[in-house]
Amino acid sequence: MTVLVTGGAGYIGSHMVWELLDAGENVVVIDRLSTGFEWAVAPEAKLVVGDVGYIDLVSSVIRQHGVDAIIHFAGSIVVPESVADPLGYYENNTVKTRSLLEAAVRENVAHFIFSSTAAVYGGAGLEPVREDAPLKPESPYGASKLMTEWMLRDTAAAHGLRYTALRYFNVSGADPRGRSGQSTPGATHLIKVASETALGKRPWMQVHGTDYPTPDGTCIRDYIHVSDLVAAHRLALQRLRAGGGDLIANCGYSRGYSVLEVIDSVRRVHGADFDVRFGARRPGDAPAVIANSDLARRELGWTPKYDDLDRIVADALNWERLLSRKNIVHGIQTPLTDSWLSPPTTRTTRAKS
Repeated sequence: MTVLVTGGAGYIGSHMVWELLDAGENVVVIDRLSTGFEWAVAPEAKLVVGDVGYIDLVSSVIRQHGVDAIIHFAGSIVVPESVADPLGYYENNTVKTRSLLEAAVRENVAHFIFSSTAAVYGGAGLEPVREDAPLKPESPYGASKLMTEWMLRDTAAAHGLRYTALRYFNVSGADPRGRSGQSTPGATHLIKVASETALGKRPWMQVHGTDYPTPDGTCIRDYIHVSDLVAAHRLALQRLRAGGGDLIANCGYSRGYSVLEVIDSVRRVHGADFDVRFGARRPGDAPAVIANSDLARRELGWTPKYDDLDRIVADALNWERLLSRKNIVHGIQTPLTDSWLSPPTTRTTRAKS
């Protein structure tokens, strides 16, 4: 059996590949490398450079590698960008996932795990939100993900595909062993931006909005370590293979931190101050979203290991330092002389459009 990881050259996807390999799984990745990197894919995994929207390509990969499960990360994730380009988000996140699902049904893939988002809830308030809360996304990004959840529900009912959709809160940090981390140039993740600023990779950073209805006026989010998140996916796969039914579950720590609290954590862990400036709100940002993750803990047997903001920040800072030591600039390492980043040419297939 082989697991297909879409978007496996990206931030969360690359961590997922390592998690699966560590558990003894065979892994194949499809990624068009629009925001991911060949070097980010573990050398033991097969990388196919292509688009998940091409049904024939995906079907061929499934047949060739004996795929029994798909873990789907490929997509666009920036809320303000989705407000500016809604059609692009519906194309990349919804339409292409529909094609991926058709390939899965065509090739009788048994299990499908989907990277959903807390953005399906919109502004949920300061209390932890449960999965049965009203679904009212406030951005095309959130709407595009909710549409995919609906497609999964209907596809499962019609074709017997079994699925899990995990609604992420704010994914942060990096692999504690230094094998992967957030490497995308211009990334908008708060802890990534603050870490880059602390280390001098950015001259300053901006806080977007200080007049939200929260204790300090800045947005509150539930920050989850990326390693805990991918562990939840692995447990979801185990559950599906053991006969578990369809599931939609939150993945977070059930506590929130404001933007200013996160910045204070970066200052504390780094041991130095950095330039923070204040600006207006961004479109599509909800004041507060915090997870109630009881369902994931109960159904998946999920017990987070890294539920500590300073630990998340420390791993993010360590990754930024590692990127600098490895001479990785804008996601490119030169030269490829370290076994940590093996040349991908011997394991990569580039799909023809």
